[in-house]
Amino acid sequence: MTSPALRFHFIGLVVADMPASLAFYRALGLDIPAGDDALPHVEVTLPGGPLLVLDTVGTVRSFDPEWTAPTGGHRAALAFMCADPAAVDKLYGELVAAGHTGHLPPWDAFWGQRYAVVHDPDGNGVDLMAPLPDAAQ
Repeated sequence: MTSPALRFHFIGLVVADMPASLAFYRALGLDIPAGDDALPHVEVTLPGGPLLVLDTVGTVRSFDPEWTAPTGGHRAALAFMCADPAAVDKLYGELVAAGHTGHLPPWDAFWGQRYAVVHDPDGNGVDLMAPLPDAAQ
């Protein structure tokens, strides 16, 4: 049973290269100060209130010395709702053109969304989506 005082607060990612990760999330549209590139821990308020927290491998190992990176695929996925289907295509194209790894190019998903997946610099899936105009709401 969930406590009434419990509320979702953040999504945490361990990053190998903080400047590269922050550049990716800036290209995605998040407002991250340029001075944060040199920090080992960065907190970014996401639209709607929760935080995206990025920690370097060194930071995580400072309190969890046995930490190792997952293998066999990503362990986390972040999903961002875009304004419309064209915005999914545009943002995916911009991220891939900027050198980020496209995983699944935009397609019209059977569940009624324009959908795409790009990987951040650490291989985490970042889903881009928007409702299709003819999809039942």
